[in-house]
Amino acid sequence: MPVWDWNYAFDILPDLLLALVTTIEITLLGSVVALLLGLVFAVLRRLRIPVLDQVLWAFVEVVRSTPLLVQVFFLFFVLPQFGVTLSAFVVGVVGLGVHYATYTSEVYRAGIDAIPKGQWEACTALSLPRLRVWTGVILPQAVPRVLPALGNYVISMFKEVPLLLAIGVVEVVNEARELGSLTFRYTEPYTIAGLLFLLLSYPASMLVRRLERRRVTA
Repeated sequence: MPVWDWNYAFDILPDLLLALVTTIEITLLGSVVALLLGLVFAVLRRLRIPVLDQVLWAFVEVVRSTPLLVQVFFLFFVLPQFGVTLSAFVVGVVGLGVHYATYTSEVYRAGIDAIPKGQWEACTALSLPRLRVWTGVILPQAVPRVLPALGNYVISMFKEVPLLLAIGVVEVVNEARELGSLTFRYTEPYTIAGLLFLLLSYPASMLVRRLERRRVTA
């Protein structure tokens, strides 16, 4: 039996590409959750609202200090015992999104803290409404500063989607495993799955590096 069978590789490619679509969908939806929720966390932490600030701090620390897989298992296996049942796909999106929101929130906070103090003082002197301060002055300056770091987290999220095979999500690695188990040929499916990840993550990494260089030279 040859080590590599091109005919078999081409036969399974459509199935792997279809599973890759699922991987990309989870990554994109999870990224939306992570970026938006992380921004909400960062702004609320900056406002220093009593009690809420301590609750958010504790939540962020717990999520960041526990493995993503444990959090996914909790959402998928434990929540149904309390009457909340989510599909594996939704668990993947929510699990990845919330997990990475705790990291993006710190990135946003760094960007917000980098805004010169004079900007805040000018907003106070002009008596700008709080919403206007955030949407018109602070965030338009803070977010572009942290785009490269946010991009790195999106790439990391993409590469962590295969963890969801533990709850039955048919993403590209899980599909490769299932195809291999049918024919007992694992070289082709796993190699193709790895190449698909490389073909997407490497250009994305190069784009992030380009953004970083632009920010440094700007």
